[in-house]
Amino acid sequence: MIGSILFTPFDAAAMLIVLAALLGYINLRFIRLPQSAGLTVMGMVASLVVVGLDRLLPGSRISGDIVRFIAGIDFHKTLMDGMLSFLLFAGALHVDWGDMRRGRWPILILSTVGVLLSTFLVGGGFYGLVQALALPLPFLWCLLFGALISPTDPIAVMDVLRRTSVDPTLQATVAGESLFNDGVGVVIFTIILAIATGSDQFTLGRAAGLFAIEAGGGVLFGLLIGWIGYRGMCSIDDYKVEVMISLAVVMGGYAIASWIGVSGPVAMAVAGLVIGNQGVAHAMSDETQDYLMKFWGLIDEILNSVLFLLIGLEVVSIPHDLRLAVVGVGAIPLVLLARAISVLLPLGIMRPWLSLGRLAPPTLIWGGLRGGISVALALALPDGPARSVALAATYVVVLFAVIVQGSSISGLLKWVAARGAAPTQPT
Repeated sequence: MIGSILFTPFDAAAMLIVLAALLGYINLRFIRLPQSAGLTVMGMVASLVVVGLDRLLPGSRISGDIVRFIAGIDFHKTLMDGMLSFLLFAGALHVDWGDMRRGRWPILILSTVGVLLSTFLVGGGFYGLVQALALPLPFLWCLLFGALISPTDPIAVMDVLRRTSVDPTLQATVAGESLFNDGVGVVIFTIILAIATGSDQFTLGRAAGLFAIEAGGGVLFGLLIGWIGYRGMCSIDDYKVEVMISLAVVMGGYAIASWIGVSGPVAMAVAGLVIGNQGVAHAMSDETQDYLMKFWGLIDEILNSVLFLLIGLEVVSIPHDLRLAVVGVGAIPLVLLARAISVLLPLGIMRPWLSLGRLAPPTLIWGGLRGGISVALALALPDGPARSVALAATYVVVLFAVIVQGSSISGLLKWVAARGAAPTQPT
């Protein structure tokens, strides 16, 4: 409720779509930033204007009303239980299985060992940072920040890949890692949160079992529902029904995954790979393929716009404490360093058997953007000082990733490729 007006879920969705359309138009017409960066920046500016108005007008309660409005949306539930299923499926539709198979070992290692390594590197460094600023944050809560910030966001990464030109195998590796490492990150986050809040006893066997059920079960369930959707599409030729089947796979599959306790995000990524490869190649006419891809492309664009707008608006939820801003800025190099180590170490070990080329390190490190998933996990933390610190640091890191990394990755890759080109020899 804002004032005396009660907002229904439809009203909230309508407001977000109108805002996303308006700000998206302004960005495209006048500012011309990449869409994700433009909407995030304008959402942040709008939030700062609201905070400034509250400071200038003592009787103003605009920011408090907006905080209640955003809290009413339940960003964590909206993203993790709603938007994410659509976004992961839409992203996976465009990943070529053949290219992904060639990069399967880097994908597997980076999305598991890499996330674990980054979690502990970020957690240890973040603990030192908050101790230096006299912020009361136990080590386990610093590890929680490491777990939620380590996975690269598939939504942001897919947006970057559309604007770059790299080898298809490397593209599929980056996309595949981003599709699967969020599931691993969520499992690690869940385990550490249970330990930190005292709601569960930690054992390596229990952690391994939870990971196997969540991630492994998600893969198997994704294969199953993807195959069911594929077989249904094979038996008919009607683009309207086939698009509805893909929608049923996503919505019904994600709901069932939640009921049976497996990772919905992993299942949606796998189902999208099955339908985007097997379904497109063997089950669809050209007309159906065209309609299906355009439908999911539109869904992807709409939800991406709303997601990055929400990230920008979240600034009003962060307490006004200068130390939190310092923590956020300090977390940027820490997260980048941990990402570099967790990428370069596995790639160095695999180099005798597999090399992804000169562009792999900068693409994986600088192109490994953090986004809405990290913000959603930070918002899932219980109320208290730890939540404020983690949310502030997450917000600043995500802003830097979306605005700075996202808008500069294409230029960086061109620069690296130019430096690696052999000079022309005179004849």
